[in-house]
Amino acid sequence: MNKHTRIHTVDGIRGFSLFGILLANMLIFQYGLWGKDEIHLFELPAIDQYTYGFTKIFIEGSFMPIFTFLFGYSMVMMKNSLEKKNVRVKWHLFRRMIMLIIIGLLHSIYLWEGDILLLYGAMGILLLMFVNRKPKTILIWGVSLFLLFGIGSFFGEEELQQTDADYIQGYVEKTTEIYRSGTYVEIKEFRNNGEEDPMTKELGESGAVLLVFLVPLVIAPMFLFGMYAAKRKMFFRPYKEKQFYWIGFTLCLPVGLLLNVIGYFFTESNWAIGLVMIGEMILAFGYIFLIALMYCHRSKFRILTYLENIGKLSLTNYIMQTVICTTIFYGYGFALFGRAGVTDGILLGIVIFALQMYFSTLYVNYFRYGPLEKITRIVTYLSFLKFNKKRTKEKVA
Repeated sequence: MNKHTRIHTVDGIRGFSLFGILLANMLIFQYGLWGKDEIHLFELPAIDQYTYGFTKIFIEGSFMPIFTFLFGYSMVMMKNSLEKKNVRVKWHLFRRMIMLIIIGLLHSIYLWEGDILLLYGAMGILLLMFVNRKPKTILIWGVSLFLLFGIGSFFGEEELQQTDADYIQGYVEKTTEIYRSGTYVEIKEFRNNGEEDPMTKELGESGAVLLVFLVPLVIAPMFLFGMYAAKRKMFFRPYKEKQFYWIGFTLCLPVGLLLNVIGYFFTESNWAIGLVMIGEMILAFGYIFLIALMYCHRSKFRILTYLENIGKLSLTNYIMQTVICTTIFYGYGFALFGRAGVTDGILLGIVIFALQMYFSTLYVNYFRYGPLEKITRIVTYLSFLKFNKKRTKEKVA
């Protein structure tokens, strides 16, 4: 009973996180990595400006941490499963992370610049040092890193100086032109040419190297909090944990939203960056507790079943979101880049996700794993070797 409930709860939260990730990514699909933060260059109508603000406050930056939290959670759950099978835990996890890195590389090179799988795979390798640690140790590391970078961000400098505004505008305009009318090859070459990227221009080689080392440490707390939650068997008993979920929801949701609102309206201030970083993580926990609370009254929320089904195929659905959206917005598809509007983009995202829930529900009625989940599982367990050994034994017999 506990195991069954746990799987439903975690898959449901994962499915919900994919919904928010899609809506947040719609800004990147429509305007590019830099264009989404220079939205004034696209002269949005009033309704789109309100929708943009809503997306920034309620969605962007608060759903990826949920996915990150669940990634750490799943690492511990997989470790527990591997231990029961008496296999080498860290080697299996290592192969899984290598597979994620490969998929992430292919995704970022050939499809879209907003990939997260490469980073997650690399983080998974670093987190192997924590899988056998005690819950208290993991929590101390998570809280310490959260406080370190949360407080440190209040005193950090802005990523780019105002003197680069003209360069950024030129880069956004060039991105819009190429993504809207370019061929697949032209878009791919522009995406993979990092020399023109404003971040590369501002930071230089030494700064880029420093950023590579800092990013994992900045996002590490949510991975560690997820590992801690799994160690403590959170979501195993949603009915018994209902009061905890309710307290977490009533505290985290309003506090997270308040910090995001303040950060959104004071974007020119350095301290606003710190508020947003903290607010996004707190809001993420608010959403996690919200879905967990819904599972305490599961019979009233039929949509939870659909969220579970899409969560079971999270890797496949994440890549499919890229395939669908780049086809819609890029020049080799329907060429709607920068044209559809933020509100229409959100509505389109809702339609895409609804279709994914429907087809995922049909799929899981016939198959246990999604296509990419199956490939990752084969590499993790080296099951193709087991299959070959079985065939060899049959021939000998």
